[in-house]
Amino acid sequence: MKKERISIPRPQTAFILVQCPNCGNEVTVFSTSTAKVKCNVCDAIIAENTGGKAKINGTVLRRLD
Repeated sequence: MKKERISIPRPQTAFILVQCPNCGNEVTVFSTSTAKVKCNVCDAIIAENTGGKAKINGTVLRRLD
């Protein structure tokens, strides 16, 4: 009898490395953050909560797994 292949589900949420649109600073953001995330250098809003996935205002560089 062959074993069936069981796929392991990938989580829907992750940490994301985002670049600030104003100064270029890189900030790590959780994809479903529940608070506004500001840049550490220029205080620009990088991510806003929407009730589900966060709205990312910067450039997404990569997903940190």
